[in-house]
Amino acid sequence: MGCFTSICMLLINLTLFPLLDRPDFLSEYDAAGTIQDYVVSMLCGMKTPLMSVQNAASWGYFNTRTKTWNVDILKERGFPVSLLPPVVDAGCLAGKSLYDWCGIPQGTEVGVSLGDFQCSVFSSATESTDAGLETSDSTIYSKLISAALSEHETRLQISPTLFGERHAPDRVASVSNISPASLSLGHVTRALCQGLIENIHSMLPSQRLKEAGIKRIIGSGSALARNAVLQQELERAFSFPVFYGKDVDSAVGAAMIMR
Repeated sequence: MGCFTSICMLLINLTLFPLLDRPDFLSEYDAAGTIQDYVVSMLCGMKTPLMSVQNAASWGYFNTRTKTWNVDILKERGFPVSLLPPVVDAGCLAGKSLYDWCGIPQGTEVGVSLGDFQCSVFSSATESTDAGLETSDSTIYSKLISAALSEHETRLQISPTLFGERHAPDRVASVSNISPASLSLGHVTRALCQGLIENIHSMLPSQRLKEAGIKRIIGSGSALARNAVLQQELERAFSFPVFYGKDVDSAVGAAMIMR
C-alpha cells in the first residue's frame, strides 16, 4: 500500500490554507482529495485520486460551469495547486478493484466518489422532471410544531442565514416585524419555518425550476417528514405538486447513478 502514503486527504478551506505557513508539512504530500476519494484510490490502486464535480464543488474555489478549479485565484493566494486532483463528472468510472473486498470480487468497476446528499436525493427522484428537497434533523419538537400549526400565518420575519450562504458569505441572520403579538411560540416557529423555505426558494425559485422542465417536488428527510409546518410553507412557496414520505438512501442513489 506504499503508493498511497503520499496522498493527502485534506479540505482546502479548513485545512490546507492554514498549512501554507508550514511548507515542510505540505512537502510530504503530492495529492489531495476527500476521504471518499481516498477509499476509491485504495480500492483501485490509484496513485492520484479522482474527484467528482459534486465533491469539488463542496470544496469551493471550483467553477461548476467549466468544471475546473479556480487555479488563478488559488495561485494568487499561494495555494499549492499541484495538490488538486483531476475532476470528472458524477457517474464516471474511477477504475476496477484490485482485490476482493467485503464480498465484492476483484475486478469490479468502481465509480468516482459522490456526494452523500446528492445520492440521497437521486434515490428519491423517479423522473427526470422531479426536483428533490431533503431536510434532515433528528431534533424535532412536536410542541413547537403544534404551536405553529395554530398560527396559519405570521407577520414576524426570520432570516435563518446565521452562517451566510456560499454565494453570500457575509449575509447574517435577522428577525424583523417584531411585535408583542408575534412573540408567541407558534409565531416564532412558523416564522422560522417560513424563513427556511423562503431562503431555499430565493436560491432556486419556481420560475427557474419551470424553465428546467421540473413538474413536481419530491420532499424527503426527517425534518420535512415530521414537520407539517415546513410542508405547508414549502407548498405555499413553490407552485408545484409536492410529494412526501418516500424513503431515501444514499447507497441506493449511488448505485442508481452508476448503473
